[in-house]
Amino acid sequence: MLIGYMRPYQGDLNCEIQHKNISQIKCDQVVTEEISSAKKRIKLKNMINNLHQGDKIVVTKLFALADSTRHLVELLDAIDAKGCYLQSLNEGIDTSNGAVYGFKDIVKHLVDFQSDVISEKTKQGLYDAKQKGVVTGRPRKSDENVKRAITMYESKKYSLAEIKEQTGISKSTLYRYLES
Repeated sequence: MLIGYMRPYQGDLNCEIQHKNISQIKCDQVVTEEISSAKKRIKLKNMINNLHQGDKIVVTKLFALADSTRHLVELLDAIDAKGCYLQSLNEGIDTSNGAVYGFKDIVKHLVDFQSDVISEKTKQGLYDAKQKGVVTGRPRKSDENVKRAITMYESKKYSLAEIKEQTGISKSTLYRYLES
C-alpha cells in the first residue's frame, strides 16, 4: 500500500504544495497531520504503528517526515523493522528499489535535510517573535548618538576613533547614516 504523509510547516502551512506533489503518486491513503509540533504528531505514530510489510510511505521531502536527523534515523529504523519502505520525492529517495546510494549522495541529502530543519525552526522562531510584537534584528542606535556623531564628524575636530569612543557609533554605521 502507498501511504502519503504530510504535515504543516512554515513553508507550506496548509500542506497545499505537499498535496499537489503527493497526489501525482496516486497513494492508496494520505495521512495529513494537523499540527507540525514534533511532540504532538499523533497521526505519524499511528501510521508507523499500523504499517504492514511491503507498505511504502511517500513524502515530498524528508523534513515533512522528521524534525531532526536523529528523528529521521529512528523513523527509518521503525519503517525498516516492519519491512516497509520510504520514498521522498524531492530527494529522489526510494528505499524499495534496492539500489545502493553512494556515500556522497547520502551525506548530501542529510546536509540538505539538516539545513531544512534549521531553516524551518528559524522561520518559525521569527514568525513567533513577530506575533508577540518582538522586533528582530540588530537594535538601532539612538538618534541622539547618531546626531552627535554626525555633528562631531562634520566639525572635523574629532577622529573616527574619538567619535566611536564618545558616541558608540562605529565608522561603518556613521558612514551609512551620512550616505542617507
